[in-house]
Amino acid sequence: MKKNFVSNSSESIRMFKSGFLESLSKVSFYVPLIVYVPVIIYLCWKSLFELQMGWLNFVGYLLFGLFVWTFTEYILHRFVFHFYPTSEWGKKIHFIFHGVHHDYPNDAKRLVMPPSASIPLALAFYYLFLYILPAGTNNAFFIGFIGGYLVYDMTHYALHHANFKNGFWKKLKQHHMLHHYSDSTKGYGVSSDIWDRVLGSNFLKKKDA
Repeated sequence: MKKNFVSNSSESIRMFKSGFLESLSKVSFYVPLIVYVPVIIYLCWKSLFELQMGWLNFVGYLLFGLFVWTFTEYILHRFVFHFYPTSEWGKKIHFIFHGVHHDYPNDAKRLVMPPSASIPLALAFYYLFLYILPAGTNNAFFIGFIGGYLVYDMTHYALHHANFKNGFWKKLKQHHMLHHYSDSTKGYGVSSDIWDRVLGSNFLKKKDA
């Protein structure tokens, strides 16, 4: 496996000549909470009061959305973020979206997805699910889906900057650090290693050693 440059510095390198584009590429860890928690509250109100969705259906579709997010997180990380183009233009796009994080994993401003990227993706997923799911269920489903995304973002930040004492979190941090510093072709799950276990991309030999 090709070994990439890895900086242990917390510096935030410049990626764009344009100051505006550069500002869009950086974000504090709490910004996704500011953007999406109000959306979740609104969708809760819309589902339960405006559409008068039953509590069991509401909770069921919320949990279904959360489950779908866990798989989406894995698929995006493995097959989109770690797709390596051969063209120079493609390599630049890859570096902007994910390569910079692997080269500078301690850059606190590039640990959660900036709204400039997450909002278009969220809208695309929302309307995709609106088309696929039964009428009146999309809002509850999307609460679980976007809630899972927030857990992913906050977990990702914590794995890089928090010192855990709890065994579960220490194990999850080890899983993610192996992805960064040992083998980036394994360990694609961030908020959970479930799909790595199911789909054979876990660090089984390293953990058993």
